[in-house]
Amino acid sequence: MNLYGLTLSLLAALMVACGPAGYEPRDGDIVFQTSLSEQSLAIQRATHSRYSHVGIVYIEHGEPYVYEAAQPVSLTRLEDWVSGGEDGHFVVKRLRDADRLLTPSHLATMKAEGAKFQARDYDRYFDWSDEKLYCSELVWKIYQRGLGVEIGDPQRLGDLDLSDPVVKAKIQERWGSTPPLEEMVISPGAMFDSNQLVTVYSR
Repeated sequence: MNLYGLTLSLLAALMVACGPAGYEPRDGDIVFQTSLSEQSLAIQRATHSRYSHVGIVYIEHGEPYVYEAAQPVSLTRLEDWVSGGEDGHFVVKRLRDADRLLTPSHLATMKAEGAKFQARDYDRYFDWSDEKLYCSELVWKIYQRGLGVEIGDPQRLGDLDLSDPVVKAKIQERWGSTPPLEEMVISPGAMFDSNQLVTVYSR
């Protein structure tokens, strides 16, 4: 290959490796956005957080994807994931000690744990079992089971702010008059606020 061809190949590789707006993705990054789903506003108000959706970045064949619990659990191209959020805004956080902890072998273990959930249905009822999963539960379990690190503190459903009319309406729609207040949940907001993470990018 001549110098011109080599240069073009290197530029193409760099373009693939870079995410939207110059973000340089790394395996294990955690990305947050305000989703456009019908439950997004209720999640925001119950958790007092702007962020209602979260996923984990995987680099596959040199291209960045987001592994997420949507419907079903699956990989989404990073640029498509970003464009699916409110105003294209997203925040990237990284494990504070990522250079030491996110080794190739640890990442392989995390991905193996995550692969167990591939194609499982989205959990609209926020149950803590593995039969179905919601977004923050997926990312939390990948880190906890694959690396032994807990990103954010789980809470009881009843510990969230359930007083807002939008939240009350969503509870009535999902559970009727008897929501599972003792059910353990992990929210995108709790993960976003975790001191285990540092912000590396925001748009």
